[in-house]
Amino acid sequence: MQKSTEEIHEARPLSPHLGIYKPQISSVLSIGHRVSGFGLFVMFSFLAWWFILWVFNRFDQSYLEIFNNGFFKFLLVLTSYGFFYHLCTGIRHLIWDTGSGFSISAINYSGWIAVISSILLTIIFWMFI
Repeated sequence: MQKSTEEIHEARPLSPHLGIYKPQISSVLSIGHRVSGFGLFVMFSFLAWWFILWVFNRFDQSYLEIFNNGFFKFLLVLTSYGFFYHLCTGIRHLIWDTGSGFSISAINYSGWIAVISSILLTIIFWMFI
């Protein structure tokens, strides 16, 4: 006996979704890597346009006043953290491309190393600016 299309459709298993998965460090870092990449694109685009406007206005000092704004300083610190985070997780992916570091403990360990090193690199960077 053949089943109808509706019976076949109702008998299909439901696809798992994000609501049933427990967040793991590898998934959180993967999403963070993509978000930081997009954020870097947006911020570097804004900085490039700011630099173009500054140059074509003959290096007007009023364009430098934006660096005295607290919110803009926060955005710069966040952008530098995003840069170092993207760099560290990118290095992590390059190590994976060699075929090593795929055990669960190595993935968790390298994930925490990427997070901690990106924080430390951001702090060191802003100490010398």
